[in-house]
Amino acid sequence: MVNDRVRRRHALHMSGIDKARDNRLGLISAVLALLVITVWSYWPTIAGLFNFWQDNDDYSAGQLVPLIAAYLVWRERKALRQCLLVPCWWGGITLLILAETTRIYGFLSVRPSLGRYALVLTAAGLVLIVAGWQVFRRISWILLFLSLMVPLPGVIRNTISLPLQRIATTGSVFLLEVFGARVSQQGNIVVLNENTRLAVAEACSGLRLLTAFIIVAAFFAYMVKRSRGKKAILVLSSIPVGVICNIVRIFVTAMLMLYVSTELGEKFLHDFAGLVMMPAAVLLMFGELWLMDRLVVSEPGPQQKQEIVRAKSTQLSSARPS
Repeated sequence: MVNDRVRRRHALHMSGIDKARDNRLGLISAVLALLVITVWSYWPTIAGLFNFWQDNDDYSAGQLVPLIAAYLVWRERKALRQCLLVPCWWGGITLLILAETTRIYGFLSVRPSLGRYALVLTAAGLVLIVAGWQVFRRISWILLFLSLMVPLPGVIRNTISLPLQRIATTGSVFLLEVFGARVSQQGNIVVLNENTRLAVAEACSGLRLLTAFIIVAAFFAYMVKRSRGKKAILVLSSIPVGVICNIVRIFVTAMLMLYVSTELGEKFLHDFAGLVMMPAAVLLMFGELWLMDRLVVSEPGPQQKQEIVRAKSTQLSSARPS
């Protein structure tokens, strides 16, 4: 009799394991099938996006975004295992319809950037359909981060490129004057000693540095354990940090052209500046976090509040006379 009960329990346990294994295999099969269909459907968009990354230096950092997003999902794997998988069909289908509408409109209006943003919306919709709201909330910031891989639409790019050029030119001229250099400004051209001309072309507007800094700042903000307000400030501050670093880059180039050689200055501008500016921007972000931690006192979270209450109760109980 006892042996029969043990056998039944063992059989039920094994059947539960088999069901869980079948469900896992079914989920993996569904995810792979949806992934293949999505890649096949969006292949022209994916190929065009990859070619754009290769041909346009301003957005070459965008090709790192999918790799970083995959790493962030892998980093959240333990938390994702604890989420309940309850597919949300209405939410996922709504996002897929919105994505397809955006994609069709982008195709008809010859705006490839809309098709690229539709790819991100499709990824978000598939997450809702396959995994549900808990997983979606957990990786919502990663899905938002994916949008950074999409180059800015041409209208927005043309709108901000010219002001960035002017700011870079004017800022570098100001620094040169502060350090006593003979300099004048003619439009977007810096004239050194009345005979050496340094053109701040569109490629020197700082858009490439700005794009890379925003990606790095978003990744940095996701990794650090800070409040949402501090993370938002960190990401938003990457814009002035990128502009300042670009001004410093042109200033150093001009100083090299003035006091060393024109060839070395041009080589620094095109070859070494990006390698130097990125570590400088990361150091500025660390300094910004240090400064915010000193100036802004974050409100303790629920777990920290419980620990504070426990500590106070322990102190009170120890202070009472026995």
